[in-house]
Amino acid sequence: MTNPPATTRDIDTSKPHSARMYDYYLGGKDHFDVDKQAAEQVAKAYPGIFVCAEQNRAFMHRATRLLAREHGIRQWLDIGTGIPTEPNLHQVAQSVVPEARVVYADNDPLVLKYAETLMRSTREGRTAYIHADVNAPEAILDSPELAQVLDLKQPVALSLNALLHFVTDAQEPYAIVDRLLDSFPSGSALAVTHCTPDFDPATWQKVTDIYTRGGTPVQFRSKDDVARFFDGLDLIEPGITVGHRWHLEYATDDNARADAESHTDAEVSLWAGVGIKP
Repeated sequence: MTNPPATTRDIDTSKPHSARMYDYYLGGKDHFDVDKQAAEQVAKAYPGIFVCAEQNRAFMHRATRLLAREHGIRQWLDIGTGIPTEPNLHQVAQSVVPEARVVYADNDPLVLKYAETLMRSTREGRTAYIHADVNAPEAILDSPELAQVLDLKQPVALSLNALLHFVTDAQEPYAIVDRLLDSFPSGSALAVTHCTPDFDPATWQKVTDIYTRGGTPVQFRSKDDVARFFDGLDLIEPGITVGHRWHLEYATDDNARADAESHTDAEVSLWAGVGIKP
């Protein structure tokens, strides 16, 4: 790993950060009081946020297993990685195919601080971490870390979990996704989860206001708007669906499936889908 280590001075604790708030939702300990306070405001407005975060992780695990087993994917680019929470994507992928290669990218210095956890690959596989921002896709694609791990002549799964609602229309999210996918060959994949106001617009407006006041612009999108990210791709059945309902046969055990099935769509409020590049 060529990235310099993060120091306390690199980490801005004056305002909440989405990755650290997400860590709080998942019950982690890698966040600060400012993150906890903002996250608790969100939880007060939308108590389902904890379930949403858990089901987001569960979808990522299932999508990774399905792509490895059914579509022959052996390479992943995971942007908006977040603070490491085991099992991480490479651990899931390498449990199916030990030779899997995974590149992570995130822009939070605290994620960089724990990036060593993301580098613990199997002997057969490879992992790398890039400290970078999705708003600069060229910097990710041109990074030496990516070139050392991924072969862009072979299919790559682009994993964008709970990320794109932090990219507003002014930042041109559809163009960013297109630019990334244009670098990958036929047989590559796109996996997306995206929070949505479709089930309770008033609640999600409150959540939007909390993030915006904290200095993090957000744009939660409708199902139709999320589907636009998959234009030109072949969606894996059942298409765009609420995250906890997507391919539960790829859950690890009956308890995980039962937990997913116990939640309502409004509680989860997370559209999810996977598409294959023809």
